[in-house]
Order: sequence, then C-alpha cells, then structure tokens
Amino acid sequence: MSEPVRVLVVDDSALMRKLIPQILQADGSIQVVGTAIDGSFALKKIEELKPQVVTLDLEMPGMSGMQALREITTRYHLPVIVVSSHTTQGASATFKALAMGAFDFVAKPHDASAHMQEVAQELISKIKVAVHTEAPRLPKPLPLSFEQAQKPRLKQRRAPNRIVAIGISTGGPNALQYLLAHLPGDFPAAILVVQHMPEGFTDMFARRLDECCPLEVKEAQSGDLLQAGRVLICPGNRHMRVRRMPMGDVAVLSDEPRVNGHRPSVDVLFRSVADEFGPAALAVLMTGMGDDGADALGAVKAAGGMTIAQDKESCTVFGMPRAAIERGHAIRVVALDVLANTLQAQCLHEVQPVGRLARAQAGPAH
Repeated sequence: MSEPVRVLVVDDSALMRKLIPQILQADGSIQVVGTAIDGSFALKKIEELKPQVVTLDLEMPGMSGMQALREITTRYHLPVIVVSSHTTQGASATFKALAMGAFDFVAKPHDASAHMQEVAQELISKIKVAVHTEAPRLPKPLPLSFEQAQKPRLKQRRAPNRIVAIGISTGGPNALQYLLAHLPGDFPAAILVVQHMPEGFTDMFARRLDECCPLEVKEAQSGDLLQAGRVLICPGNRHMRVRRMPMGDVAVLSDEPRVNGHRPSVDVLFRSVADEFGPAALAVLMTGMGDDGADALGAVKAAGGMTIAQDKESCTVFGMPRAAIERGHAIRVVALDVLANTLQAQCLHEVQPVGRLARAQAGPAH
C-alpha cells in the first residue's frame, strides 16, 4: 500500500484550519501533517514537515498568500491548491495565483461550517492528482501589449464559418489565455468554452481574458449570438448548448442535472454542437482531470466535424484529452503552442458561413 499524500493546510481562519484537515483525513490516502496561520509559518512548516501538497488561503495577514505562493512554487517546487473566497476580490486573486503557478483552486462555500463537506471530494481529488503531476512545459506567454481599440466593433461582426467548442478543466485558465491571445480579432469562427469552474468565478475569468486577447470574450447569457471573433464562456453551475433560431444561432443556458459529475459539462456542449452544426463543428478537448467531453468528442467526429485533443506534454493534467485519444475520437493531437495556428488553418478552409444568421446577412433569396 502506498504512503498517504502529505498535506500542509495554510489558512488564517481557525475554523478552516479545523475543517479542512477534518475533510481531508476522512480519506485514508491523505495525511495532514500540519497547519499554518500565515505565509511565514507555512515556509517554516514546509522545511520541518516536508509536505507534498499545500492548500493555501490567499487572504492572510503578515506574509500574504501571494508572497507565500511565490516562495512555495519557486523554492520548494510544491503543488499548491488555492482555497479561494467567493468574492470578486477573491476571484481576481485566484486567477493571479493560477498565473503565478498554483496548480488549481477550490472555492470556499459561503457558509463553510455548514457546507465545507460539499467541496470535500473536489479538494481530495485535486490533491491526489497534484502530487503526481509535473509542471507542463508551457510556452512563454505573450506580452499583454494589445490595445482594446484593436477589437472589432460588434456591428462589424459577421456570421461564423465554423463553430469551435472548447472543453477544458485543470490548468485551463493559463492554457486558454495563451490560446486566445494568439488568435486574431478577425478570427472567422465563433468560440464556445466550457471551463470547469464554480459559480461566481466565470464572469471574472471572462473579463480577464477579454482584457488580454484581441477577441471579444464574455460570460455567456442565454440568447447570445454566435458570431465570428466572439468567445462565450459558460457560466459556472450552468450547462451551455447551441440552438438555431430564426434571427441567428445562439447559446442557450440551462440548469439541468450534472453530467459526468459536472455542471457545466463539456459533453453537453459538444453533443449540442455536433447535432446542430455537424461538419461545421470543431471540438477541442484541452487539459483537465477526468473524462468529461471524451465521448462527446466522438459525436462531433461522427457528425463530420473536426476533433482535436491537446497533447500530453503541454497539458497540466492529461486526463480529458487522453480519454478521448484512447477511445479513438481525436482526429488530431496538437501541442498548445501550435493550437492557435491549427485552429486558424482549419477555419480558413473554404467553408460557407453556417446557420440562419448567415442567410439573414445574405439577404432575401431571389
């Protein structure tokens, strides 16, 4: 039997220093070796207790969580899972932490004392994956020098010639930022993204992406048009589908039950895109735990669409793409640093604009 994963819990809240070890140690394969009240204590405890994974609160007195994160990842090369507060400020700090090298995050429930058990399995799963995950060899990020004025104005947007659906999970925020920053503002396809992320975080995520890439990025709302150069991020705790409507093709959100344990689920989006757009669909399965989206990638392939999986070397976690590749559903396997060029090449093929929006733009038939 393998040794339990050694975890250090860092949080300035006495309640959280009690609750997190309780939920973790209910799993026999995890051992909480200690707790720390702030970043300075955390670094001392790491030297003393030799943990393999650290859970980290970002909002602490003394040495901040951000300072501690920088030390833990650069000096000790330990995976860090951020335990984030459910606030706008907390969400913003969380995305900065992920950009600085945190492995992943879980969101504290609004009433932690009553609902911490709800995130227990998520935290346990992420710890078990983190301890066996090497940092991916990510390409260097682009300098964020692009001007908002370069974004095409909405009235200039046109019907897409393809529908690109992206499913992504652990490691997603950094990988998606890299991908979208390399696509031009006049990208001819519409992009829909399911990123496994809690409710309350996806709006901030979409805003950050919108600030650092030439495309228009927004959190999806039901009825949003699928337009060339527009990226719609599925809100946390909703499912997203596509639907053809008389005045144009749109995204539609729903509160149906979880699929593959997730809401949003990649499977739901991929199957919808396959059903509605067939050969004009292009589905991409990127870094993430589990197998959400793997079977539905096969549905896109069966409908005549293109299917792409991110390669192992550039994934933070090679779970979702691997499942699709092993099942024979990925037509191409592509590294992150060439994925943008691959999508552009696919979408520049002579494919007619899809859906009713294209017909509306073309005017009445004669």
